[in-house]
This record gives sequence, structure tokens and C-alpha cells, in this order.
Amino acid sequence: MAGHSQFKNIMHRKGKQDAIKSKLFSKLAREITVAAKEGGPSADGNPRLRLAIQNARSEGMPKDNIERAINKAAGGDAEDYSEIRYEGYGPGGVAVIVEALTDNRNRTAGAVRSYFTKNGGALGETGSVSFMFDRVGEIVYPASAGDPEAVLEAAVEAGAEDVASDENGHVVTTAFEDLGTVAKALEEALGPADSVRTVWKPQTLTPVDGEKAATLMKLLATLDDDDDVQNVYANYDIDAETLEQLSAA
Repeated sequence: MAGHSQFKNIMHRKGKQDAIKSKLFSKLAREITVAAKEGGPSADGNPRLRLAIQNARSEGMPKDNIERAINKAAGGDAEDYSEIRYEGYGPGGVAVIVEALTDNRNRTAGAVRSYFTKNGGALGETGSVSFMFDRVGEIVYPASAGDPEAVLEAAVEAGAEDVASDENGHVVTTAFEDLGTVAKALEEALGPADSVRTVWKPQTLTPVDGEKAATLMKLLATLDDDDDVQNVYANYDIDAETLEQLSAA
């Protein structure tokens, strides 16, 4: 589970949990509102909203917050958000994809560009790095969902493409268009997942260490901390020793 999960592990160890949770809930609420505004307030007929609600629940977001986000869209008083993808390179030549929901394109573009510049990176054009990633579905289960063989068997029967298991849990990968049906089949076999979402999965990983690894983590953390940024993906790999040093810093 290299890459994105490594970054999240570091952030959770170093950050103040209440502040992290509050910012996460705000981003989840924005996604719920946008999904409800785009496809309607009923999760039964709106796959994007159904996934957004499921992920919000898996993160412990209160039911009232979820309903408030949906009602905001249904009431017609939600802001007009644009979905934008930014692409560029971080320290060590690591490819970075940033997904944002913003009500001010100029503000967000300027901020993202400055984050890259100040942390040894460079923002590129759309398409400049996404060719190095695959757009896939990702379903995450805790280790308690079952042993690797049982989870693999359930995933294969559900129509998944791959499963990666370690002591932290199981990550099931599906084709982008199969995410909904595979997630439903796995829920029947294994119970509710920790998260169900679409992601940018790197085709290869770029090793980074030392100072470049530290600067890269700073760039990713700064991007993730921006209110307009929903998701950050990067094709890096950091060895266990360096990762431990960064977590303790």
C-alpha cells in the first residue's frame, strides 16, 4: 500500500486529530452536496451520492451532517462548484495529481501553483502526468474482514481485478465502470467496506528518500490542507526507514 496511504499515515501521526477530522468532514460534505446537486438527493438513483455517503459514514461523519449537506443541494442554496484536475511534478520527479472542487478557479489555480513552486515542484498542463496513472475503483477493507485468501476469493467472485493485502487491511481494485457492482457484491460477502471510491493508481512508483522525501511530504500535506483540494495522488515510494523518520519528525 505504497504512495497515498503512506502519506495519510504520516499526516495522521503528526496532525491534531480534531483539526484533521473537521477538515475531512468539510471536504466530505462538499462532495455530498455536489453529488446531490448533480444527480439528485436520492442515493438509490445517484451512484456518486451513494459512494459519497458511504465514505462519509466510514469516516464517522454524523448523520445530521450528511443530511445537512444533501438538503443544502436540494434547497438550491449550494455554491456552484467546478471540478478541476491539476497535474505536475514534485521533488525527485514524482508525478502528482490534484483533484479540487472550487467556487473560484483563479484562487485555487494560484494556490496550487504556489504550493508546487515553493516545495521544489512544477505545475504542468492537464494530461502531463495522468498518462502514468490508471483511473480505477478502489474498495478498502480492514484486516478483520478476513484472511487474504478469503478476501481474494470474494473479490474474484465479485469481478474485481486485483487485491493487495497487508497487516493494515485489504485494498481491492476494480475497473472504473465496475466499481458499483463489485462494491455491492463484496458488501454482501464481507460486510461494509471502509471506503469505496475512484482513484488514480500509479502504473509505476518513483523511489524518493532523504531531503527530497521530506519536501515531497510537505508539498502533499500543503495540498491536502487546502479547503478546495479533495484528493491528492502521487506515484512515489518511500522506504520504511525514511517513512519512520518522517513520521517522527
